[in-house]
Amino acid sequence: MSTTGTERGRWAEKLALAHLRKKGLTLEAANYRHRRGEIDLVMRDGGTVVFVEVRYRRRSNYGDGAESVDARKRARIVATAQRYLQAHPPAAARPCRFDVVAVSAQGDEQAVRWIPNAFES
Repeated sequence: MSTTGTERGRWAEKLALAHLRKKGLTLEAANYRHRRGEIDLVMRDGGTVVFVEVRYRRRSNYGDGAESVDARKRARIVATAQRYLQAHPPAAARPCRFDVVAVSAQGDEQAVRWIPNAFES
């Protein structure tokens, strides 16, 4: 695996994307950026728009990545999601939710934990 944080993050996002696709979600956008923040993955689950935050942890000494999505990070994700919906009117007409995918290394294996409806706007 690569050693830079950005490369590890992209690797974790690819794992998360593959996991969510296996669960039936489809990709709408990846790494959507606005001045207020970034959303790792924008997916569709049936008729629902899903904003996904992907978090990677090499070790679980301080909890998994999902636990690092604090109130400040959630507020940035929600604000960026609002901008996405403004820029994509068809998506704005559908229900939406906020999910977190926590990716962690466990020896030579990787664990992917998907948390649908991890928080509300």
